[in-house]
Amino acid sequence: MNENLKKYFSYVFPLTKKIPSEFSGNLEITWYNGKKYLNTKNANYSYGSLQKILHFGLEKISLKNYNSILILGMGGGSVIQTLRNDFHFKKKITTLDIDPKIIEIAKSEFGIHENENLEILCEDAFHFVEKKLIFDGIIIDLFIDSNVPEKFYKKDFWKNVMKNISKNGFIIFNASLENTIQNELENIQKLLEENGFQISIFEKVENTNTLVLALKNE
Repeated sequence: MNENLKKYFSYVFPLTKKIPSEFSGNLEITWYNGKKYLNTKNANYSYGSLQKILHFGLEKISLKNYNSILILGMGGGSVIQTLRNDFHFKKKITTLDIDPKIIEIAKSEFGIHENENLEILCEDAFHFVEKKLIFDGIIIDLFIDSNVPEKFYKKDFWKNVMKNISKNGFIIFNASLENTIQNELENIQKLLEENGFQISIFEKVENTNTLVLALKNE
């Protein structure tokens, strides 16, 4: 069935294709009410509530002053489309995902392809930020199914993230809704504030996740 037929029939009933992933279990590409989504068993990965959450955070930032953005956790590429289409950010984006299946899906199902202003990498975000490259903004969206792996709440990760941010840069962190991570979020907030970031925390964005916005002022 071609894409147009899938879109048409999705108004009558959802159409789902499952693709096994070493990292996320079964990934689900679902057509529903004329739109295509990337999901896992318990969470939306791209083009649904996730896209709205990060759109909410990007609305708080004036992107015209930035030349480079790093996206940690590519998913199906919905954040790239949001940056390009909704915020008209045409400059350099570097994005990565640990899961090669995710990258393959982003390319084949959602038309996300590398070009001179988009670099796609298959790497572990935890180790990538150890390289200390410099970006004007970093978007952190590192879910495995419905949870953020514990290592991405640790000080070592955040110290490296901060070293990758240019002066007057920004960080957006899409954090889990779980109450168990409250202490970790407080520690992250304290660390960022100690290093010159102004912090805003938005709870239950789209009735789901907590979003942390950090703006560096030098």
